[in-house]
Amino acid sequence: MLIPPVLCAQEEFAVSGHPRLLMKAGEEAMVADMIARDPVMGRIHGAIVTECDLMLDLPPLERVMKGKRLLHTSREAIRRIFWLSYSYRMTGKPAYAERAVEEMINVCAFKDWNPSHFLDVGEMVLAVSIGYDWLYDLLTPLQRQTVKDAIVEKGFVPADDERYAGFYNLDNNWNQVCCGGLLYGALATYEEHPELAGELIDLYVKSVPFALAVYGPDGGYPEGFHYWGYGTSFQVMMIAALESALGTDFGLSSYPGFLESSSFVQFMTAPGGVSYNFSDAPQRAPCNPMMFWFASKTGDMSRVWLEKRNLENLPEDFMNDADRLFSEYRLLPSLLVFCSKLDMEAIRPPKENFRFFDGKTPVFVYREGWSRKDDAYLGVKGGSPLTSHSHMDAGSFVYEYDGLRWSSELGMQDYYSLESLGVRLWDGHEGGQRWDVFRIGNESHSTLTLNGKHHVVKSFAPIVGTWREKSRKGAVVDMSTTFSHVADSVVRSVWLDRRNHLHVSDFIQAGEEDVDVMWVMTTPASAQILTDGRILLEQEGKRMMLKTSDAGAVPHVWSNEPPHEYDAPNPGTCRVGYTITVPAGKALTLSVSLSPSR
Repeated sequence: MLIPPVLCAQEEFAVSGHPRLLMKAGEEAMVADMIARDPVMGRIHGAIVTECDLMLDLPPLERVMKGKRLLHTSREAIRRIFWLSYSYRMTGKPAYAERAVEEMINVCAFKDWNPSHFLDVGEMVLAVSIGYDWLYDLLTPLQRQTVKDAIVEKGFVPADDERYAGFYNLDNNWNQVCCGGLLYGALATYEEHPELAGELIDLYVKSVPFALAVYGPDGGYPEGFHYWGYGTSFQVMMIAALESALGTDFGLSSYPGFLESSSFVQFMTAPGGVSYNFSDAPQRAPCNPMMFWFASKTGDMSRVWLEKRNLENLPEDFMNDADRLFSEYRLLPSLLVFCSKLDMEAIRPPKENFRFFDGKTPVFVYREGWSRKDDAYLGVKGGSPLTSHSHMDAGSFVYEYDGLRWSSELGMQDYYSLESLGVRLWDGHEGGQRWDVFRIGNESHSTLTLNGKHHVVKSFAPIVGTWREKSRKGAVVDMSTTFSHVADSVVRSVWLDRRNHLHVSDFIQAGEEDVDVMWVMTTPASAQILTDGRILLEQEGKRMMLKTSDAGAVPHVWSNEPPHEYDAPNPGTCRVGYTITVPAGKALTLSVSLSPSR
């Protein structure tokens, strides 16, 4: 296994007493003071405690697989054990602690935590470790031994098995979740085996920089908004535990781009309240509790401007929809811990309107403002299908105008819905079945398809230029390698003019063969082709007109009906655009615009 430069020495650490993870002994008073002063935080605290009352009557978790995963059970274990332990520490009610211990002992009796899908193990170790640490003084010697043995035998031992240990070298969320969960186990049980725990802490701290490296150079996260919420949440939990238990994070938070990635999340949330959901991501834009940790770490309270608004606008019955309203909601008590260390009255709106995130997945974003839902928004993406969880969406864009999204992403399809039908979802090689899934292949995205073929898998489309002026806001994407199998050169420019109307210009240089161009924009609007070749889009009583100045372009409205039995339905959406042919050896610039229609 490749190991980055040494970040911490393999020696006996000065570990604080229990509880030591996230919220140390005595820090309950800070949380209590905050929830007494802040009505929003008081609501969240009260909702967690109320949920724990309901948990008291739930049957214990069972080891039931969903396809190849036990992950749903591991996540529910975190929710129950973390929330119950939190409620006990904040209220002193013994029933919460007793039920948390019951859940811990129960999952520790499982035959294993499904190491063949090691995310399941990482999350389960984090669950029982928080309970072990936070309820340490209440556990009997036998209960402590049971939990400690399970962490070792079902966590540390399979993590040392080469059949399961591939996550150490990964540069994505698997590394962060698995190393983060295992680190909790090492920190929680440190006194029981200090030499082993010290070696493991050293290993996890050295391994996770493989994942941290992808945040460089400026905070862009290759896997997109949704997986930032997953991987980064566990990265923050890992760093926060190191700081609370050992007083240092060994420099992990200082990796280039990591702290700046909180700005990435801000810009991935559009004025309409949904996300720029490129790659595997749903459209929802939930509140992310970890953003409050970033605000504390950077001292920039504008990072939580949108999060605060989300919290202030929570519906009365928000716990019924908590998994949609909060990112990684099973970690929700961490929100209260992090916010207890912040001045919530100091939160102000961001001042920036443009951001270009370079790196493995280059993305340009323009956001007209931070307070109105009808602010204009443009996101333009480059990148590669090779990136973890990527789609064939290089050159794609999302666009919001007058409070509505006009160019959109269909979003991710539930993995189990595909895997259960035998789809080889993770076969991302050239010609792999992953690219035949409608929502993942290029034909469903607001980008180009040439000669009816998939994008080249081993390609990379850089953003080679940006505009940041009032008269032009946008980006230039060089897609030449994306289409190296059918054209000599392809360059796409996407921008908004002074009135925030959309313009897309595609330069295509054909090689020895003709190039059939399919220009697509995916939209939630209804569409009608007019006699002059323009396409009228309508939604919620508002109208926009799509048009091109190229007389040879043929207008189309394509259905988003699933082409395969395994594809998810896409109700309320369609694709609009144009087709045109570039003769062999010739070049063409296809210009398309979208503007209001009165």
